[in-house]
Amino acid sequence: MYAKLYSASVLGINGLIVEVEVDISHGLPMFDIVGLPDSAVREARERVRAALKNSEVTFPLQRITTNLAPADIKKEGSGFDLAIALGVLIASGQLVVEGLEKTLLVGELALDGTLRPLSGVLPMVMEAKAHDFSSVMLPSANAQEGALVEGMKVIPVQSLRQAISYFRKEWTPSELPMTNQSDSEDRSTVDFSDVQGQHHVKRAMEVAAAGGHNILMIGPPGSGKTMLARRLPTILPAMDHQESLEVTKIYSIAGLTAHRGQLVTERPFRSPHHTISQAGLVGGGTIPKPGEVSLAHRGVLFLDELTEFSKSALEVLRQPLEDREVTLGRARAVFTFPSDFMLICSLNPCPCGFFGYDEDRSCTCTPYQVQRYRSKISGPLLDRMDIHIEVPRVDYKTLSSRAPSESSEKIRQRVNRARKVQLARFRGSKTLCNSTMNVQEIRKYCRLDPDSRELLKQSFDTLGLSARAHDRILKVARTIADLSGKAEIELEHVAEAIQYRTFDRKFWE
Repeated sequence: MYAKLYSASVLGINGLIVEVEVDISHGLPMFDIVGLPDSAVREARERVRAALKNSEVTFPLQRITTNLAPADIKKEGSGFDLAIALGVLIASGQLVVEGLEKTLLVGELALDGTLRPLSGVLPMVMEAKAHDFSSVMLPSANAQEGALVEGMKVIPVQSLRQAISYFRKEWTPSELPMTNQSDSEDRSTVDFSDVQGQHHVKRAMEVAAAGGHNILMIGPPGSGKTMLARRLPTILPAMDHQESLEVTKIYSIAGLTAHRGQLVTERPFRSPHHTISQAGLVGGGTIPKPGEVSLAHRGVLFLDELTEFSKSALEVLRQPLEDREVTLGRARAVFTFPSDFMLICSLNPCPCGFFGYDEDRSCTCTPYQVQRYRSKISGPLLDRMDIHIEVPRVDYKTLSSRAPSESSEKIRQRVNRARKVQLARFRGSKTLCNSTMNVQEIRKYCRLDPDSRELLKQSFDTLGLSARAHDRILKVARTIADLSGKAEIELEHVAEAIQYRTFDRKFWE
């Protein structure tokens, strides 16, 4: 007596279709699960046994062998329960079902037979569609999430008993109710109009948003670095449907969707604590899960007090910043997670925070302490920051001013115009904005006139810039030109871009 059904798991960032084979033979009562299951999968034996008993069907007292194929890939999670339970019923002759080869079965069983919601349903259903499955049976709480994938018939069930009734044609699920397919954090109270003064910092953030550039802010405590960083997402262009699906897929795997079945439409803003581990930042585990750099995909990763992060955690940022993805190797597989984000960092000029920035409070740090503090940021990481900007303290007169400050919406309009220019420029390529230009594109779109080349040459020698910093100046200059509506990069654009590299190597010596 044999049955074969299909279930799914999550492997890295994608779904994994798993064949669930159930064989029942004569012998001593035994229930084995093979195919590299983890602890949660092995425990399915007890959940399935209790769920079948409490669903008024018979658990066969025979030798039951369940195989999860492909057997060379480790399986984790509790989503195989529903397929295993139905496989036992079919193999034992208690349920007769035909045409299950195009139906995906996913769900965790409680001991009373009810189905509990799962994380990662969206990538599972997307993988099922890619494999030409026509329908998917899910816990009711996950039904809206599965319905985000167009062209898939979703069968929502609340219990194993209900699933059995469906296959016996004794019950038909009702249609899924229409919902507002968005999972957006209300940021209406966060706006750049709240920020008084700091006009040069706002300008730098506008340039960063327009070109997707990374930005480093340095200034004394209380100067507004965190306040400014938290308002950056309000001036970024809105995500399109494909980007929303990418972000929702990652958040579904991490179990962070506030309401299952709703798209994440606001760009992510992630601000991990400085005690975060290397694995927490880029992802990790036996079967790796996405880290903060992936949760910030298509959005912003903000590292406050950059020098407080461990050096090992900061150094692993190099690959995601350069390649826009994270590659994690394990014994049995290599996993790749998307990590196309803007990095915003802030730090104080020294351990006490007042070196060179406050006339009223003198710095109490020794030169060695200042040098040691700044050396925590390596040259290669600093090179990958496109824009460096000083954030001085704001005086009382500016803070108490009633003069209106420019709103996020006005800045966003200029950013959108610049992004449209870039989309038209890079049409047909994988490049979406100036910050991700490759060497060939830099040569093609960042040509300089003689005066601009001479200015850049002098700055290169004076600041001791690296080749990577040279390219990033050109990218930022291209963005400034786009904001100005200019087709060619002019001297003033290069001059402004050079001003954003004042923290280069000589600053840290």
